[in-house]
Amino acid sequence: MRETLAEWRPDVDEAIEEVLPREIDEAYLEEYFGEPSYSYDPQAIQTALADPIWDLLDRGGKRWRAVLFLVLVDAFGEEPENYLPYATIPEILHNGTIIVDDVEDGASMRRGAPALHHEFGQDIALNAGNAMYFIPLKIVTHDPGELGSDTRLQAYEMLMHELNRTHLGQGMDICWHNEQEIRIDEEEYLEMCACKTGCLGRIVARLAAIVTEQDDETERAVAQYAEKVSVAFQIGDDILDVEHSLGEAGEFGKEFGNDVREGKKTLMAIHAIEHAPEEEADRLAEILAADANTDDEILEAIEILQSANSVEFARDTALELAADARGQLDDLDLAEGPESDLRAFTEFVVERDV
Repeated sequence: MRETLAEWRPDVDEAIEEVLPREIDEAYLEEYFGEPSYSYDPQAIQTALADPIWDLLDRGGKRWRAVLFLVLVDAFGEEPENYLPYATIPEILHNGTIIVDDVEDGASMRRGAPALHHEFGQDIALNAGNAMYFIPLKIVTHDPGELGSDTRLQAYEMLMHELNRTHLGQGMDICWHNEQEIRIDEEEYLEMCACKTGCLGRIVARLAAIVTEQDDETERAVAQYAEKVSVAFQIGDDILDVEHSLGEAGEFGKEFGNDVREGKKTLMAIHAIEHAPEEEADRLAEILAADANTDDEILEAIEILQSANSVEFARDTALELAADARGQLDDLDLAEGPESDLRAFTEFVVERDV
């Protein structure tokens, strides 16, 4: 799967440049957004949109959502290259959520560099992040694949439904972050992930099914596959934050003990509060609720997570979700090679080390 990701990334980035060029000019603005009522300022749009967006994109990222879209198209028996513009939709959306999330979380770092609101200012970061929710919709408007009007409408309605659910998930996450106590259970946490992270996964799968005109049953199955993979990916991300915190700071391109510092109610934290000895559970809750923590306190919290077997519980949950995701593919008529990639991807999201 790593080879597939590496192979497709340059093509994905090139396709993103077609939607949002690195250099903004009048011709692009008029083509994508219509003639101005008075006069555009391309330089201002360059400074406030293109520069910060490409600053983030150039820092890295696996582009796995775009690549997963292309693998699904291939699995459906279609030529992936013909659908490259559509592959950029979930990728641009994902990076927009990153920018906004970092502002809402008060994050300092992203992909080994200062978060965009520190680099460019909160106003530019929020505007750029929000723009990335809407710019991809222009791909459907421009319709590079010459889809029928019913197919375009179906894609629009799907995108609006899933993006609304994404914000439900973010709303739950923000609320829990601002609460001192951990009052939620594992099911509520998984629902938050299914909305916040899973929605982008479902967009990947449903869009691939819609533009290649698959039947409803196939669309539902691949949507469930992508949702479960995405939730497993999120849990794996949380596990990596703990495991890399035991090494040198900065190894994972994030702050040391980032999730603990932010007081995030991860699946591991929820499990530990429920299963650790009362004194340790209370101490973990205290550390997570604090406005600031020392490195020693971060390590103390991580040790509580480990002693309660919460890290292993989270890993087992992610592995179970990955297995459930593979099961969604069992009854589908998919091309053999791409299907193998889809199954391998369910293992990659849990077992990866970056």
